[in-house]
Amino acid sequence: MNYTLNQLRVYTQVVHDKSITKAALTLHLSQPAVSIQLKNFTSQFDIPLIEIINKRICITDFGKEIADAATIILNEVDAIEHKMHAYQGLLTGKLKLSIVSTGKYIAPYFIAEFIEQHPGIELSIDVTNKTQVLDSLDNNDVDFSLVSILPKDNKYHKVELMPNKLYLVGGAKNQLEKKTYGNEIFKQIQLIYREIGSGTREVMENYIAKHKLPVIKKMELKSNEAVKQAVMAGLGYSIMPLIGIKNEINNKQLEIIPVKGFPIQSTWNMICLKNKTLSPVAQAFLNFIKREKQRIIQEKFNEHELL
Repeated sequence: MNYTLNQLRVYTQVVHDKSITKAALTLHLSQPAVSIQLKNFTSQFDIPLIEIINKRICITDFGKEIADAATIILNEVDAIEHKMHAYQGLLTGKLKLSIVSTGKYIAPYFIAEFIEQHPGIELSIDVTNKTQVLDSLDNNDVDFSLVSILPKDNKYHKVELMPNKLYLVGGAKNQLEKKTYGNEIFKQIQLIYREIGSGTREVMENYIAKHKLPVIKKMELKSNEAVKQAVMAGLGYSIMPLIGIKNEINNKQLEIIPVKGFPIQSTWNMICLKNKTLSPVAQAFLNFIKREKQRIIQEKFNEHELL
């Protein structure tokens, strides 16, 4: 056999994605290049590694074993490179993060300085909803995840970052009086929800269930930005994290509706699997967060966001 490291990388990525198109995007290669490398690698084996069934890529049991072995080889090669750079006083490698969609408003402030200090690090961030964020962490696809609602099981190590406050908000031209409301407000407004799997929706639904609120569900949207646009257009109201609507409030496109018991508060946490062996890059990032988080919060976030 005469396979190359590049072929191993292509093969393991195709196995992970079960798609040549997705693997090509991840590897920054053309689809024909990925197909050629994949064919050159798999043709060296007498037993099939991959089967195409109904135009879908299926990995054989033997193919999975080869992928596991290839992953070990690639990890060892990466470790050699890391040791060489460490000997030279450099920190290199990939830092992989998954964050819930509203986390994109705070995550860059905790990442930027670390990346600036270590230009040899490649950063990969996946922004999605809470369910998919946890799936990527459980599948060991990422080093850390940023969530505002902690999972109930005890297999995660957490580092608390900062509070996450949620308010009832309406468009600037909403018809409500300028006063503080009780929970009866929810009888007269229509609420816009995030999709199932969203951490914001989970906080919202937990509060509604705890206080037995008689809510009227107007619609369900799949991103914080979509919810913002719908509220600004006057299609309804929503319960949203303050961190994601500051500009719209300052520009008077959105308005916080004062309600007794609000804001609802959760906490932004960076989590990782307790039994995961962190790479040198991931361990360095964890140490950086623990050491610098208070300074970053004081410098980058104003006081009213933390109360």
